[in-house]
Amino acid sequence: MNSIAGENLSSWYQQAKESAIANYVDPGEVDWLVQTITELDSLSLRLGTWQNQAQIKSNKSLSELTKLWQQRLQERLPVQYLVETVFWRRFQLKVTPAVLIPRPETELIIDIALENSLISGSNQHWVDLGTGSGAIALGLADVFPAATIHAVDLSAEALKIAQENANSVNFNHIQFYQGSWWSPLGSLQGQITGMISNPPYIPSSQIAQLQPEVANHEPRLALDGGDDGLNDIRHLIKTAPEYLVSGGIWLIELMVGQADIVVALLKQQGEYKDIKVFRDLAGIERFVLAYRR
Repeated sequence: MNSIAGENLSSWYQQAKESAIANYVDPGEVDWLVQTITELDSLSLRLGTWQNQAQIKSNKSLSELTKLWQQRLQERLPVQYLVETVFWRRFQLKVTPAVLIPRPETELIIDIALENSLISGSNQHWVDLGTGSGAIALGLADVFPAATIHAVDLSAEALKIAQENANSVNFNHIQFYQGSWWSPLGSLQGQITGMISNPPYIPSSQIAQLQPEVANHEPRLALDGGDDGLNDIRHLIKTAPEYLVSGGIWLIELMVGQADIVVALLKQQGEYKDIKVFRDLAGIERFVLAYRR
């Protein structure tokens, strides 16, 4: 554990805020970074009393902090990757460029699953397909403590991160599998209570137009949904009925403008009922839920 003089940290803090604005980076990221690596919280930062403290405990030296911030500005590396940390629901998760950074809007998918589940009992099996950091799997394990959670990802690197995150909160009812979508779960056909996924849904041609933080650093495997962004979603619509129990939930996140198409595809498939669209906190149609007939 390092420590930084309050006066020195205050000087760095002001310079970092100015450089953020000059480089079109949200200056709030400076606050987030300081809170993540020091003992200071948001109230302390607002009050400013820390500026006169002799020493402030930090897990980075001032020179290390300066280097991290230079990386953020020059390489457009997401701040969450810099400190390998993101806060999601009640969890502090490890993230690296091997996994997509969990977004705040995705937190709602757990509440939607909990509030719309029609199946009770202890012998439940919930699946997180394309688990990445394991965020959704951990969220499911938190709200369905008696269920078995099955988390699948094609990337071995991503699974390693997800397992670390599960171990950090001592969740032992999550099972991890490497493979493509349902492929490792053949023995669970007809037994799944709910399938949750935040699949790749960005059209291939739009990847290069994303913010450089996303396009250049987040895994393309987790972003690229093919020509129209719907390749993997179509696959999940087609294959999930083999695995879901009657009344089981099919629930995904998608991008703006895709909800109507996905609803139509679910209806066309013929094995789903009671299809619902949910908006995120910004009012965007972000999630589609359906039940297995």
